[in-house]
Amino acid sequence: MGDTLSKGKVGIFTYTLSNSDKEEIDSSGEEGPVPYLHGFDNLVTGLETEMEGKRAGDKLSVIVSPEEGYGVATNQKPVMVKRDVFPEDAELFPGLMLGAEDEQGQPMAVWIKHVEPDIIYVSTDHPLAGMELHYDVEIVDVRDATQEEIANGHPSGLEGTQEG
Repeated sequence: MGDTLSKGKVGIFTYTLSNSDKEEIDSSGEEGPVPYLHGFDNLVTGLETEMEGKRAGDKLSVIVSPEEGYGVATNQKPVMVKRDVFPEDAELFPGLMLGAEDEQGQPMAVWIKHVEPDIIYVSTDHPLAGMELHYDVEIVDVRDATQEEIANGHPSGLEGTQEG
């Protein structure tokens, strides 16, 4: 029967992500199957929940609410940051995730919303925040995670042997 997806297993899958208008947003496409470590927040909650207990060969269509996806959009105005705050050679474009710190010095993620020559607009909203996500998924393989993968909280490639 093969392994089922549960905490500590690496799931390898192909996917297409669309919005509620059936417009494709992302897919595993030409890159082929992608691995993730089940139970370690490698995927949005709503998708990982539906993949629990699935096996190689299983296909599923999942609709994920914003609350179980990338969050509800706060609709706060983006914050303006001077361009010279960033390294001169940094390639900055809308949708790019950057590490930042909040007022308490805690790490947080921000996303670039808009780029102008001297000003970069950033937001704490993920680009897909507030969006209903439609996933079409096929599980290609399920394997045991290595101890290193569990310690790192993410898979080391399809076979568990990639560095990093």
